[in-house]
Amino acid sequence: MRLGLNLGYWGAGNDAANLALAKKADELDYAVVWAAEAYGSDAPTVLSWVAAQTSRIDVGSAVLQIPARTPAMTAMTAATLDTLSGGRFRLGLGVSGPQVSEGWHGVKFASPLGRTREYVEIVRKALSRERVRYDGDHFQLPLPGGPGKALTLTVHPVRDEIPVYLAAIGPKNLELTGEIADGWLPVFYSPEHAGEQLKLIQAGADKAGRTLDGFDVVPTVPLVVGDDWKACADAVRGYAALYIGGMGSREKNFYNQLACRMGFEREAADVQQKYLGRDYEGAMAAVPLEFIDATSLLGPKERIAERMQAFAGSGVTTLTVAPAMPDPEGSARALEIAAEAIETAGVA
Repeated sequence: MRLGLNLGYWGAGNDAANLALAKKADELDYAVVWAAEAYGSDAPTVLSWVAAQTSRIDVGSAVLQIPARTPAMTAMTAATLDTLSGGRFRLGLGVSGPQVSEGWHGVKFASPLGRTREYVEIVRKALSRERVRYDGDHFQLPLPGGPGKALTLTVHPVRDEIPVYLAAIGPKNLELTGEIADGWLPVFYSPEHAGEQLKLIQAGADKAGRTLDGFDVVPTVPLVVGDDWKACADAVRGYAALYIGGMGSREKNFYNQLACRMGFEREAADVQQKYLGRDYEGAMAAVPLEFIDATSLLGPKERIAERMQAFAGSGVTTLTVAPAMPDPEGSARALEIAAEAIETAGVA
């Protein structure tokens, strides 16, 4: 198991600190640094900036939003980033959610599985520098009956294949990930609850007649270092409450549904009720300590090392940390402690 770093969203005044963290991760031989996007900063611009100021660490999108770009545009972006970074780009994709897809991008959140399958097929076809012709249910290239012509990507990526990751949460999306992707980007991953998710990924691989040799399981986990792990958990409550309670509508919140499948149905409903009622402090307090501990790295180095053993034992191959420390210096030190902990755990 190797370590990664997730910088999350940019543009909130933390850009310089995040760049310093990326450089620190590069120095510490972390495998990859990821950047996210929603409806603020875009991931490719951030990743090109990070890639230009690092030397060894991979740069990855976690994720590029499928409704935000045509598959051909994503292939162009992936090829360009791979070229500029010297073959260090990893392409993470996700369908986002109905509120962002339809409210921000103006793209109907319909048939997410079918759209994702076709999208990945077109991206790979373009990156292989085939002449792109595609006749699907959701995408047609060129458009029929018009002046469009089948084209070939003019950029030559450094590598023959750029790895494709999917951010999957629901059961059917997990099967699709096992069927077509090179890796999985889970959120709120718990070693104690991941067995069913990984079975679904295996089922998808079996359906496609492929093995999962080399398949990369890459959860992002909050990292908070301190003597008292329960006190450390408080630094994660805002993030957990936002996703379980407010990321999506009452009827369709994928993260809330995930917490329910993990056995926290009553607590997840309470968090959502409070969050949507704008009782944010109450929502944070309602997030179960057990949920935070199961999906985070909390406490002193020895406890973090013990949890790392559990993550590795459950099938994680790249453990991506998201430091939730109160200052940039603390976050940099947390990256160092994580690097020491994985050596202590004996799973590197």
